[in-house]
Amino acid sequence: MAVRLCASRRSQTVSVMARNGPDTIHPAICATRRLRRYRGSFNCGKVARDADMKYAGARSPSEADHPVGEDGDGVRLSEEQRLDWLCLIRSDNVGPRTFRALVNHYGGARAALAALPALARRGGASRATRVHSRQDGERELKAAQALGVAFVALGEPEYPRRLQMIDDAPPLLAVRGKTAALRLPAVAVVGARNASAAGLRFAERLARDLGAAGFAVVSGLARGIDAASHRASLGSGTIAVLAGGHDHIYPREHVELADAILAQGALVSEMPFGHEPRARDFPRRNRLISGLCAGIVVVEAAKRSGSLITARFALEQGREVFAVPGSPLDPRAEGTNDLIKQGATLVTDGRRRDRGAAPDPRQAG
Repeated sequence: MAVRLCASRRSQTVSVMARNGPDTIHPAICATRRLRRYRGSFNCGKVARDADMKYAGARSPSEADHPVGEDGDGVRLSEEQRLDWLCLIRSDNVGPRTFRALVNHYGGARAALAALPALARRGGASRATRVHSRQDGERELKAAQALGVAFVALGEPEYPRRLQMIDDAPPLLAVRGKTAALRLPAVAVVGARNASAAGLRFAERLARDLGAAGFAVVSGLARGIDAASHRASLGSGTIAVLAGGHDHIYPREHVELADAILAQGALVSEMPFGHEPRARDFPRRNRLISGLCAGIVVVEAAKRSGSLITARFALEQGREVFAVPGSPLDPRAEGTNDLIKQGATLVTDGRRRDRGAAPDPRQAG
């Protein structure tokens, strides 16, 4: 019986962060208020179970399936299948959604790879589509192994359960470090690169409190708030989402921080080895930061901060958005203050679960 890779029906499709006037009620407020109404009774375990994709009577594990069983124990791709998946996702014009459609249609990544040139011709492509060769795929796998990076496939036991629920989850996630950190309830802490001293202190305090409560802290390894959050949660487990390949840590001065994260946490990326991050890669990375978490906390963000892109993705994915208020005179607080006005939950403390406290993923979905 045919089985299919499916996207979770739990993801929300909310238009967020539109450039509205200062007095316009943002569309995000509706989603946030809706989340608040059922936050107290939201059962994270039930959501995870509802997101499971069953084999529907298949006689053997198929790569065309989203291989997660009802009990949450995934099945593994063979090494040949893993190589096929890598070659397909690295081919031109193939992203996570196209990957899923191709594998569903052709029954496997190898058949989809064989069909790519003909599909490009039928689509009127002016030049031949680059199909990632098996030799290039094998070289990347060998380079990953040498660096201690594992390619975890969508639906395998190590793949983060919350991430696999988003519509555009990476088919393969390159993971370096402790995969156990990916199974912890997680909260993202993001914010300004040119953060104030007070913002850095608050991010550190919040990250320590969340780590002490058993949560993994997720961020993007950037300067400022990201780095402060990672450093404060090194002992409890932190996850850094990279915008480039594992062999191109950005910024370069955070190579030592990245190495320190590996002791109790993990570095993850969907980008190829050898890929240096470009400006357009950071929004793509931000959807993974929010996708890994039950919610995100924004600590200082300017009006056009990349952290607001992460907040937008969080709401689209059905996550909750928290924001730390700041001075109305500080441009670094414009974005976070606007989020609060538009319905984000105000955060002033990481140790309590009452008004103004940090998020609890076990309650917030």
